[in-house]
Amino acid sequence: MSALNFASIPVFHGLDEAELGKVQEIFREETRPEGNVVISEGQSGDEMFILLRGRVQISKAMLMAGMSVPLLNMASPRKVLATLDDSGHPVFGEVALIDSDQRSATVTAISNCTFLVTSRGQFFSLAEREPALGVKLLLTLGRRMAATIRHSNLEVVKLTTALALSLRKSIC
Repeated sequence: MSALNFASIPVFHGLDEAELGKVQEIFREETRPEGNVVISEGQSGDEMFILLRGRVQISKAMLMAGMSVPLLNMASPRKVLATLDDSGHPVFGEVALIDSDQRSATVTAISNCTFLVTSRGQFFSLAEREPALGVKLLLTLGRRMAATIRHSNLEVVKLTTALALSLRKSIC
C-alpha cells in the first residue's frame, strides 16, 4: 500500500504529510471479485470503503422487507442508484462508520475491485489519539453526508410531485 498516494484521494484532501501517514495506518487494502456484495442493505456494519480500482453498483430495495405490491410487475425489486468507477475514489459505508446502524444500500462489485477499508474502532481510536485530525476527517465525512441528504431531499420532492400529478390525472 506504500505506493498508493493517499493525498490523491478526495476524502483526504487538505491533510498534510504527517496526517496522511497517520490515516494510512488505519486502512488496509481489500480485494473483492466481480459479483461480490461489498455492503448489503439492511445489514449492520461498521466499516468504510474507498474504491481504489474497479467499478461498483449501488442499489436499493424498492419495497420494504415483507411488503408486496401485486399490481407492480417488476423484473427486480431493486433500483440501481448509481454505477461508479474508481476515477473519483468514491466512499461507501461512512454512515455506518459513524453510527454503527444498518446499511442503507447495497454495493456490489461489477468488476474485480480493490478498496481501502477501515473500521469504526480504528477510525475513532485515531480520532481520540489525534483530535485535530479526527475533526478534519469527521468534517469531511459530515460535508459528504450533508451533500447526500440535500440531493436526496431534491429527489424526494421530484418523486412526490410526480406521484401527486399522477394521482391527480387518474382521479380526473
